This record gives sequence, C-alpha cells and structure tokens, in this order.
Amino acid sequence: MSDVFTKSKRSEVMSRIRSRDTRPERAVRSMLHRMGYRFRLHRQDLPGKPDIVLPRYQAVVLVHGCFWHRHPGCRFAYAPKSRKTFWREKFADNVRRDRSVRTQLAALGWRVVTVWECELRCPAEVAARLDGLLRAAKIAPRS
Repeated sequence: MSDVFTKSKRSEVMSRIRSRDTRPERAVRSMLHRMGYRFRLHRQDLPGKPDIVLPRYQAVVLVHGCFWHRHPGCRFAYAPKSRKTFWREKFADNVRRDRSVRTQLAALGWRVVTVWECELRCPAEVAARLDGLLRAAKIAPRS
C-alpha cells in the first residue's frame, strides 16, 4: 500500500509532530501546577530527558502518547497499514528505549510515573493518582 501523501508532503506532516510541549504534556504540567507542585522540564542530566521532574519528591513524570509508546490495550495504539515492517521496528525501539529509561531512572533512585495520553480524558483521576504518589513520596523519602 502506498502513502496517500507525496514524499515532501509526508515530510512536512511528520515535521509537525512535536516531541516536547505536547498537548498532553502541557495538560499534566498545568494539573501539577494547580495542585501546588513545582517542577523542572526535560532535565538533560537525567536518562531520557524526562518530561517533568519533581526534584523535591525525587520523582519524574513521563507523559506518553498512546500511539508512539504503544499503550497496551489502548485503541489509540493502532498499527499503520502501510510500511508495516518499518512501523513494527520503530515501535519496538520506542518501547525498548522507554523500558531502559525507566530502569535507569529507578536505579538512580527516582520514582517514575507514566501518564498515558488517553488517561487525560479523566483528568480528576490522573490528578488524584499523581497527588497520592507525590504525597507518599514526601512522607517516605527514598534513601
């Protein structure tokens, strides 16, 4: 199956896909800020440059798009119909890198929380989960 766009148009479309400051990421940041949490963004000294870093709580929040990071069982984690081998490898690399980043961060003593894009359809639930995890982190600091 061939692409519906020309090569130059496909390049233009793909160039508009952002890796930072995405709508889901901004929603989580806004949520955390309203709850009174202060954070840093994309710290380059940490593995994977986490989306949101809360140093006071030794926690990072990874905001994942369901499509790109392959949210298990999610309807948004569909596979494109064209170039199946390319996409299978691309997604496998993304998942492998995500797993590696989580492992490295945990080894450095960071609590890692993943928020999936589809979870933001119920922001109150995400806020409650984040608040609960961060409050627990403040009570029981990691050694």
